[in-house]
Amino acid sequence: MNVPVDIVARIEQLDLAARGIVEGHLAGRHRSPRHGFAVEFAQHRDYSPGDDPKHLDWKVFGRNEKYQIKQFEQETNLVLWLVVDASGSMSYGSGNVSKYDLASRAAAAMAILATRQADAVGLVTITDRVERMLKPSTSLGQVKDVMRGLVEGPFEKTANLGHTLEEIAGRLGRRSVVMILSDLLDDAEPFLNALKHLRFHKHDVVVLQTLDAAEMDFPFRHPTLFRGLESQPQISTDPLSVRAQYLASLEAHLAEIEAGCRRLSVERVVLRTDANLGHELATLLQRRL
Repeated sequence: MNVPVDIVARIEQLDLAARGIVEGHLAGRHRSPRHGFAVEFAQHRDYSPGDDPKHLDWKVFGRNEKYQIKQFEQETNLVLWLVVDASGSMSYGSGNVSKYDLASRAAAAMAILATRQADAVGLVTITDRVERMLKPSTSLGQVKDVMRGLVEGPFEKTANLGHTLEEIAGRLGRRSVVMILSDLLDDAEPFLNALKHLRFHKHDVVVLQTLDAAEMDFPFRHPTLFRGLESQPQISTDPLSVRAQYLASLEAHLAEIEAGCRRLSVERVVLRTDANLGHELATLLQRRL
């Protein structure tokens, strides 16, 4: 099959950016994603000198004043599903990097990291429907297939995260790590219900909320024409007159998402387009050790 030259170029650019993140921040930091992702609590044992204090169970100490260590079983053959929002709103970028660029680079970097350590990675790109679903594989060509799927987006389509995540929740197979990359600028309740469905199926869910710096800071000062995405109308307004209300609404939405994720034991990380992506991913993985 002949692949258009522009698609090949986009794949090569994504490959270069993602491998730079892995080599610069992630390679060598973790012996395997299994050590940071797919671990299950097995049992307690008494603390012995030399044990890592970070594994002490302080709840047990609070009940019976005994120092006990939490032991974990590592799950082999990790499956990492990358679920990437490819809807129209993800195309926004106030600088050189759009939200979709950011999500794609993060997804590609995680795909490289997983396959380097013989773990399977799969990809789902979504809008108001499933655009592409690439089954997990550990093959050498899987990373390029993931990147090929990523560069197909974003699409000029609306998002329906709750509905689409509900649709795929039962199709992901056995318990996996499910990494969702989206701006989450959609109704919070359906999205959180979908997360609950994923957790019901015993998936370990990680949410990477990708947001543009201008969306978060709203630095606009002069009369501006805001072009709507996903079929939204254009609005011409004085940004200073709406800034406080906009930021308050955004903060409330983010707080609702964060509270819902916390209730469901889902880790959520906000990725900004102006931040160091490699550092943010390394910090995420380090926390999950």
